[in-house]
Amino acid sequence: MKLTTKGRYAVMALADIAKFESNNPVSLRDISLRQGISLLYLEQIFSMLKKNQIVQSVRGTNGGYKLAKNPEQIKISNIFSAVQENVKTVRCKKESKKGCNGKSAKCITHNLWDELEVHINDFFSKKNLSDLVKGKNENRF
Repeated sequence: MKLTTKGRYAVMALADIAKFESNNPVSLRDISLRQGISLLYLEQIFSMLKKNQIVQSVRGTNGGYKLAKNPEQIKISNIFSAVQENVKTVRCKKESKKGCNGKSAKCITHNLWDELEVHINDFFSKKNLSDLVKGKNENRF
């Protein structure tokens, strides 16, 4: 499975806003300093988040970004989707008759990885920003 920095940093930055917003916009510079993420990279990420109505921008000297919805309403899966992050455990397309290895049949472990992908995506669809900020970890073993 591959999850790029774009998806991870988008979640980190939005969790930062959820934690520090308190009705005032949060600057990307502040997020960059607190989270150790490149300011230029954050600008690219926030362009996608704004386009997908996850955040709103506020102009001016005290400007920055605010969440477009309450943290409870922003699912981690929505964030990944907004930054075009796909959580995949197999290289082939689900509807394809060909397998990941380029042969005519799917590999012997294909169903295992496909099932894992379903569980991972289900997990991300159940978690929201509020869970991260509150440190909600009720499903830990």
